[in-house]
Amino acid sequence: MRTLIFTLFYLLSFTISAQTITGITTTDGDALPYVNVYLKGTQKGSVSNDDGVFSIKNIPQGKHTITASFTGYQTQRTTITVSKSDDITINFDLPESEILDEIVVTGTLKSVSRLDSPVPVEVYSTAFLKKNPTPNIFEALQNVNGVRPQINCNVCNTGDIHINGLEGPYTLVLIDGMPIVSGLSTVYGLSGIPNSLIEQIEIVKGPASSLYGSEAVGGLINIITKLPENAPRFFADSYATGWGEINLDLGFNTKVGKKANLLFGVNYFNYNNPIDNNGDNFTDLTLQNRISVFQKWNFKRKENRVFSLAGRVFYEDRWGGDMQWTSDFRGGNEIYGESIYTKRGELLGKYQLPIKEKVMFQFSYTDHDQNSVYGDTAFLAQQRIGFGQFTWDKPLKNHDLLFGAAARYNYYNDSTPATLTADEVIIPSLFAQDEIKLSLKNTLLLGARYDYDKRHGNIFTPRIAYKFKPTPDDVFRVNAGSGFRVVNIFTEEHAALTGARDVIISEELKPERSINVNLNYLKKFYTKSGAIIGLDVSAWYTHFSNLILPDYDTNPNQIIYDNLDGKAVTKGISANLDAIITSGVKLLVGATIQDVSQTENDIKERQILTENFTGTWAATYKNYKYNLSVDYTGNIYGPMRLPLLSDLDPRSQNSPVWSIQNIQLTFDGIENVEIYGGVKNLLNWTPNKGNPFIIARANDPFDKDVTFDNNGNAQVTQNNPYGLTFDPTYVYAPNQGIRAFLGLRYSLR
Repeated sequence: MRTLIFTLFYLLSFTISAQTITGITTTDGDALPYVNVYLKGTQKGSVSNDDGVFSIKNIPQGKHTITASFTGYQTQRTTITVSKSDDITINFDLPESEILDEIVVTGTLKSVSRLDSPVPVEVYSTAFLKKNPTPNIFEALQNVNGVRPQINCNVCNTGDIHINGLEGPYTLVLIDGMPIVSGLSTVYGLSGIPNSLIEQIEIVKGPASSLYGSEAVGGLINIITKLPENAPRFFADSYATGWGEINLDLGFNTKVGKKANLLFGVNYFNYNNPIDNNGDNFTDLTLQNRISVFQKWNFKRKENRVFSLAGRVFYEDRWGGDMQWTSDFRGGNEIYGESIYTKRGELLGKYQLPIKEKVMFQFSYTDHDQNSVYGDTAFLAQQRIGFGQFTWDKPLKNHDLLFGAAARYNYYNDSTPATLTADEVIIPSLFAQDEIKLSLKNTLLLGARYDYDKRHGNIFTPRIAYKFKPTPDDVFRVNAGSGFRVVNIFTEEHAALTGARDVIISEELKPERSINVNLNYLKKFYTKSGAIIGLDVSAWYTHFSNLILPDYDTNPNQIIYDNLDGKAVTKGISANLDAIITSGVKLLVGATIQDVSQTENDIKERQILTENFTGTWAATYKNYKYNLSVDYTGNIYGPMRLPLLSDLDPRSQNSPVWSIQNIQLTFDGIENVEIYGGVKNLLNWTPNKGNPFIIARANDPFDKDVTFDNNGNAQVTQNNPYGLTFDPTYVYAPNQGIRAFLGLRYSLR
């Protein structure tokens, strides 16, 4: 127990006479070295020595706020009024700030300490998002270990999120625990979630279908928005880049009557500056005009029962293509462009029933309308998803029980030949979970889910988890479970909608199934010098049956879909190191090594567009005396197999090792204000380096000068020496090069 929380030799606000302030910085009564002690609004400050002693001289007369701050410990501050020439002594005792002990809900649908959760959950806060400011959650995840935002098209820049090497459709994205980001919005809707409204992001790697159903096969990302009562009264965050991108977040928090709190936010993003640095006469970055309006209500009820409502409307107009394209050419075959109009509405809520038992009702509804053209190919699609779920949380002696009943309504229709009639289905589900406290150090979790899909019948997904916690700072976990996924090709494969490839569905597709085992070790270290280190290591193995992946290789002019007649395996190991160092430096370093492959007819092949290793880092240094912090973030990716069109295709068959790195400076010496700026993509890396071209036949996007044989194969001609067709799907990294950015944040509490 801490023997001393905070000691002052004088009252917090009092009149003294001083020229020098001296003191000792401690934690739990022991000396704490290298603490930054400074007077806010001045350049007067000091760093405590190895014995925790500090001294600040030549203090000007007047009222001052003196602050003691050290990364990994709770900041302490007090107010003094200085006059005349007497010296004073002020001692600070800084309680330790816990790391690796955040409250999480995603792994078990219950609020629990991360160290106590039987399911490993990674947590990323708003402070992490600020280290490399981005206009949307899709780009913000680029520095999360084992998670990669994958751009699927060089022209319209849409994409999805890969976890541990698995394709985007295997990742379930939740907002406040509700599965409202799926299907069309997995490809197009992630860009509309403003970072300023996010409280934290929780990531579970590995199947979670026993709690969340279909799509949670590879893992899930739960985006938790701020509680209205915890948000600033007013906030604004805006920045611009050297490419002409402008991002603006505005919002406020207010009380409505005596029983409601409202959080309101608006995100606006605009990029209207066509750039073609790689010389193919196509835009390197899609032009966008986007607005997203969000509001969240929390209502006060008796006995602190929960009732919240949230809603969001989103509109985006994006296009990419020929540098001479305008909206007048939309849908025509004169000048090529890809134009996407997206309209989306979301509603979600949580209501705790007014009964003795803890029974929660959660619901969500989304309406997504897509109006797109890819050259002269139209893609019109509508998706409506309704979701309702009751959960009953029942602690019972050594058992923590959770029972649930859910129903999901899904309506989907598009203009492609593969969807002759609208797909409309209701999937009812039942699930149960029992977290058993075997002893103080041992916990066992058992769970199972039953879903009924009229297209595929009964689907059962069990899971088991075991946690062993021999000390307060060590956690061993073993998780095993199964997952399932029902595929909708045209909401998941952007490649099926662009270029000249024909889509071939060779059979009636069966739902995919997976079995996964995950081992996890979590450890906290404390050094004598005051550093805190967190280590999180995981190893996993996932086996898929009935795997559905697009076949780009059999016929270069086709994308063939069928169930894999064989096996597919993903396995690997990852590690995260979170270190708070005594010098005031904080490091977050991660690395993943993985093997993702399919075996058919005894032939093993690496999965396309999947790296074999990846690394991420975020380093922060804070100089409290000058109110300045430096953030250095980045990632590195190993080679991945790329989709070539033919044996003659001169582009690289495998990507090189590549890295995106960023640096940022932030000044917070003005009350309620942060000024930040820096450089993105310091190495100026773009995928055209070392390649003759990126987009195949960008000079002939409608294949007017391509000669085909009777089987539809492109022929080698004088105008087409490699026998290629137009194809923008050869993409593994952003085309956007180095650029500066400058921004300002204002927050009023």
